[in-house]
Amino acid sequence: MRKRMRTTAVAAVAAALSAVLAAPAVAAGPGADRTGDTGDHRATTRAVRAAVQGGVPGVTLQAEDRRGVWTITAGVGDLRTERPRSPRDRYRVGSITKTFVATVLLQLEAEGRLSLDDTVDSWLPGLVTGNGHDGTRITLRQLLNHTSGIYNYTADEDFGRTYFLKDGFLEHRYDTLAPEELVRVAMSHEPDFAPGAGWNYSNTNYVLAGLVIEKATGRPYGEEIRRRVIRPLHLTGTSVPGTRTGVPGPSSRAYGKLTEDGSGPVHDVTRLNPSMAFSAGEMISDSEDLNRFYRALLTGRLLPKKQLDRMTDTVTVDDTHGYGLGLMSTELSCGVTVWGHGGGIHGSTSDAVTTRGGRHSLAFNFNGDWSGDPEAVIEAEYCGD
Repeated sequence: MRKRMRTTAVAAVAAALSAVLAAPAVAAGPGADRTGDTGDHRATTRAVRAAVQGGVPGVTLQAEDRRGVWTITAGVGDLRTERPRSPRDRYRVGSITKTFVATVLLQLEAEGRLSLDDTVDSWLPGLVTGNGHDGTRITLRQLLNHTSGIYNYTADEDFGRTYFLKDGFLEHRYDTLAPEELVRVAMSHEPDFAPGAGWNYSNTNYVLAGLVIEKATGRPYGEEIRRRVIRPLHLTGTSVPGTRTGVPGPSSRAYGKLTEDGSGPVHDVTRLNPSMAFSAGEMISDSEDLNRFYRALLTGRLLPKKQLDRMTDTVTVDDTHGYGLGLMSTELSCGVTVWGHGGGIHGSTSDAVTTRGGRHSLAFNFNGDWSGDPEAVIEAEYCGD
């Protein structure tokens, strides 16, 4: 549910290393660089090992470039049995869901079924109102690029205590939440700014975007993603779970500290009801599927040129990041720009990026949420040895 620059309590980086984690075992998968730690991906190998040495239970990663497919795993997928991670692991992808949602909305625009200039209120009358929020002044484009000013419901303190911190999460991890409930949490706060007057990452924007898809099509947003993206691209490891609490196999366990500062014991948080994220971050995928999805998206297989141009028209976030419509651009230290999204949800931190022409793709997952630096892995892959 979180962007790459993680800010919630669940994603706080621990100051000390976890004592229960041993030094990583690293395995190269099929299609890997056969020279091991001396080939083109050796910087990535070091970055993956460093993540596990720094406290991440395990990592699974796949890269694809003109030389072929390369995979690596490190650490463990199960702290109890010490079973290693698998290159085929499925995992919760958090906010990477947002790119799928934005893709479907842009497809609907290309079909003439809605316009990005439509107001939220024209599709969801009366839902975005209260404490200064006004859905009649917010466009669908502003939802997708986070310039709406709508408050982020996951930043609500009560919501955080109930669903992110230990006592609340352990009691409420299986609760089913309606998306309208999530929006009401946001409406209990004032907006961050007037529509179009700033940029702030808000999960509420994409809960609303999912509801707009449902209103425009008459079908659940997840069914539209399956029909328009998952099935055409044959993404066999990708799903929209709804209220299903487990992760389909093959998969690893997911771990969290469930504290504000990332300290304390590790908890198995694999099973949860992802309705708390809805269309802002509930999806499950694997590294192969994510690479295929972002390559297809950036090379025009999913959107006409007009809509893809709109998706990649970014708002400046900081010196190196821009945010388009469900798609983030990152300028790396070596001058390479990659496009994709990061995502975090309990026990799972994921990233998937590709170059603009889709020639070099990377997707990976940490099965822990309190440690690790995803951008260091991306830097290593694209700017390393």
